[in-house]
Amino acid sequence: MLISVAQAQIFVLALTRVLMILLAMPFLGGNLVPNQVKIGLGVILTMFMLPWQPALPPNADAMPLFGFLVSMIKEIIIGAMAGMAATLVFGIFQVAAKMMEMSAGFSAAQIFNPTLGDTGSAYDQLFMIIIYLYFFAVNGHHIFLIGLQHTFQVLPINSPLDNLINMGTARFMELFTMMITSGIQMALPIVGAILLADITLGLLNKVAPQIQVFFLGINIKIWIGLLGVILTLSFMAPMIRNTFSMMGKMMTKLLGA
Repeated sequence: MLISVAQAQIFVLALTRVLMILLAMPFLGGNLVPNQVKIGLGVILTMFMLPWQPALPPNADAMPLFGFLVSMIKEIIIGAMAGMAATLVFGIFQVAAKMMEMSAGFSAAQIFNPTLGDTGSAYDQLFMIIIYLYFFAVNGHHIFLIGLQHTFQVLPINSPLDNLINMGTARFMELFTMMITSGIQMALPIVGAILLADITLGLLNKVAPQIQVFFLGINIKIWIGLLGVILTLSFMAPMIRNTFSMMGKMMTKLLGA
């Protein structure tokens, strides 16, 4: 079967969008994943996404070079926006992890995380590893793929970006605000427990000044932070599952759905 130039151009445009979304995902866009794997996965996903697009006849006219480059830039913008929405979902847990690590005293020891491409404490690394494992355990990657396919329904290949330009900033700020709020709500139980421990240690220092409250509080807050994650993880599981379930909706909402 012969493939026309127009059909090849549609495939390249779809591949551009898919690759931009994949690069935005924390566990796929990091330096640990070889570029060959990213490109191969993008090609495979694009082959499955293209049947959802209107079929082109073999004799369809190809786009001119300048028009093709403009269409590719538009697909890069669409892919970056959709990938940013998916990244905001994991940003919720990063906000919660940062708040808990600062309260527990883990922020003094920072290590580089090659998966996310930034630095964080051992507490942050442990919490995010749990989140990634739970993401695959609840089939979060299926939700991501469904959201990826829905982006082609909301904005087909070579669609105008008028609605995205007009409403994109407001919707991004709305999702960003939701990320900060959800992260704070998730971290509140552990941060509150550590705050109560600080108040108790402060009262203990007034009662018995000879006790080295500062050195005693370091170990106590570390154990509260670790045990707090273990004890509250079962209560946070429904919230984490609901957050992952919103990934596809957030991807399409940012694009104007």
